[in-house]
Amino acid sequence: MPHRLGEGLIRKLAATDQAQFRDHLLRLSPEARRSRFAMTASDPFLRSYAETSMALGSVIHGFFENGTLRAVAELRTVDGHTTAEAAFSVEDAWQNSGLGTRLMELTLIAARNRGYRHIYINCLATNRAMQLLARKFEAELTFEAGDVVGRLEPVEFSFFSLFREAMNDGFGVAGSLLEAGRKRLA
Repeated sequence: MPHRLGEGLIRKLAATDQAQFRDHLLRLSPEARRSRFAMTASDPFLRSYAETSMALGSVIHGFFENGTLRAVAELRTVDGHTTAEAAFSVEDAWQNSGLGTRLMELTLIAARNRGYRHIYINCLATNRAMQLLARKFEAELTFEAGDVVGRLEPVEFSFFSLFREAMNDGFGVAGSLLEAGRKRLA
């Protein structure tokens, strides 16, 4: 049974979250790894990926439940200017809980506010969940070399989108501080 979204906290990851990010990737089932990376992803590959991801200037949002990272949305520039790729990973027990939708919303806000004009989402043709999520956000889907490529074109940033990202960041920091305080009291 999927978990409820209200039971955790979504916030941006910082460099200090690298170990949590690595551990999340290592907990992914073989099918979830294949869906995320479009290949069999070994433990050494995932460790290396987690080390380099934080250094690439990506915007990474994560869902934490009881202080443990359970789902991630990554936004990484492709050309350094106007094009980026979005990728998602969700541990099995948290799939079909609405996390993908919430993480996609935050990813698109981040893309808008950074001036990205084109967002690509690549997934396996068998990854129906990702295709449904992309369609939910009106992505144009095409079939290319055995994969499905979704293309989104975020609208330009606005005061509201900048404010919304700042508010989400503030709530994320506040939630992290509360979680840290609870751990100290336990």
